[in-house]
This record gives sequence, structure tokens and C-alpha cells, in this order.
Amino acid sequence: MPERIAFLFPGQGSQVVGMGLDLALHIEQARELFDLLDDTCLKPLSRLCFEGPMEELTLTVNLQPAVTAVNLACLAALNRSQVRPAVCAGHSVGECSALVSAGVLSERDALLLAKKRGELMHREALLTPGSMAAVMGLPAEEVEEIVRLAAEEGVIGIANYNTARQIVITGQEVPLRAGMDLVKKRGGKAIPLNVSGAWHSPLMKNGVKDFRGFMEEISFSEPRVPMLFNAEAEAETDPERIKEIMAQQLTRPVRWHEIMLKMLDDGVDTFVEVGPKNVLIGLLKKTLPRESKARLFNVGDMKGLRSLLDALA
Repeated sequence: MPERIAFLFPGQGSQVVGMGLDLALHIEQARELFDLLDDTCLKPLSRLCFEGPMEELTLTVNLQPAVTAVNLACLAALNRSQVRPAVCAGHSVGECSALVSAGVLSERDALLLAKKRGELMHREALLTPGSMAAVMGLPAEEVEEIVRLAAEEGVIGIANYNTARQIVITGQEVPLRAGMDLVKKRGGKAIPLNVSGAWHSPLMKNGVKDFRGFMEEISFSEPRVPMLFNAEAEAETDPERIKEIMAQQLTRPVRWHEIMLKMLDDGVDTFVEVGPKNVLIGLLKKTLPRESKARLFNVGDMKGLRSLLDALA
């Protein structure tokens, strides 16, 4: 029985200096993608990917298009090897590269989308400062209750449902600290994240309209491959509706855990993280039932590609 493959595209937090270099050295289409990245963003982001420094690479205005380009280079390597997904998804900005895999966007338009998204989120973070924290060891329902209580102090929400017991909270500093204190009192663990803004929170709301307006300039096609979207954990086929979902994603939680469960229920047995590091595979390992026979791979360089191809042979 042939494998039912899911492509998973990472976002911020997966960056590493040197990402994409191996692929650029070996695959012409990957080299062309990094040239396209530099041309699209009007600055040498490919150099930041390959050489750093990490501090500059991690700035959200640089990182969002940069990680999108690396994801697309990894996707190009898979396409070149005739490995195709049955379904795909991207985590946060990873949705920009997933849209290419699904046949919705061109590579250039995906980079333009990631660039604009990074600029808008950076703008909103400067205007309405905030931060994020990872909560571990508590179920989603309890974290949601904590967020409701902490909201008495200001703006706070849930950014990511990553696993059943790893949830990211986001918002203004005072309510975020209050939420972290409540987490600790209830026996959970709360770790501040090194981010420059409160992503996926209501603090990003003024960016939604501008992002939606920007997408009117970009051609979206109907997906050729099903894609599950963060904001709804559902597939969508209407291009205009996809634009709306992508815009609303700026202020809504990433429902990643639910997306993974749906893929498993749909019979996916091979998961490929298409991008640098293995953050999404790490999350998935915490979601898989012990009896699962699903196979997990990361294609972030030539070694990862060869491992996948050997396994599929």
C-alpha cells in the first residue's frame, strides 16, 4: 500500500545559521530561490540564512521571508525527487510555503506574502508591545481558564495549541506575567519566549485589514492538494476565503494539535517536515499514540532528503 504523505512547513523558531546552504550548493532550483529571495526583499537575506548573524536573521522582518525561502528550497528538492504530498500544512508563517505546495501560490508570491506579513507584524509589535510564553504540563481547558482570569489585567490570548499539553500564550506583559504565575500555581511550567511581539494575539488586529488588502494584489488559485489551515484546522478550496483565513491568522491561535490529529485520522502514515531543524516533528512525537506506526522525517538538507528517499524506495 503506498504511503500517505503529509508535508509540514515550519515557521519562526526553526531558524538556524547555515539553513538552506547545503541545498543551494547542490540543487540549481534552490539556488534560484535564494536569488529570488534577495530580489524580492531587496536585501541579501540569503547571506543571513547561510552566514548569519543569528540576531539579525531572527528579526521577524527578515526571518519570515527567509524561512519561507528555505522551506521552498526543501520543497524544490522533494519535487525534483518526485515526492508528492497527499495533504500539507504550515505552522504560522509556514503557511506561506504550504500554499506553494498546495498549488495556491507561486514561489515569488509566497515570498512577497511572507515579506509583507513580517513587516506588518513588526509594525504592530512596535505600536502595541507584547510577548509570549510556552505553557507545559496543563491541558488546554485549564490554560484557557487561566487566560480568562489573566485577561482582567489586559490583553492576553492563546497563540498556539502545539500539543495536548504544550500551549503558547501571548499578549501584553502584565497579563502575560499574571498568566505565567497562575500556570506555576497550578503545577504547570511557563517559559518566556525570546520573541519581539505578541504574535497571534488581538494586539495584531490592525495588521489584519492591511494584510487582507495586500492579498488583493496576489493571485490565489484553488488548491491542487488539500491544505489544513491554522486558524480553522480545516481545508478550504475557495481562493477568496483562503485570503480571509490567512489574514485572520494574525490574531487567531494556531490549531496545530488539532491539525495533526485530523491528519492521523485521515490515514496519514508518513510525515515530512519540509524546512530547517525538526521542531514540528518534535511536537508530533508528543501527539502520536504509542501504538502508531507513522514514520517521521525531516528534509532540511541533502542528508535528510537522502534518508527520506532511501526509506521510500
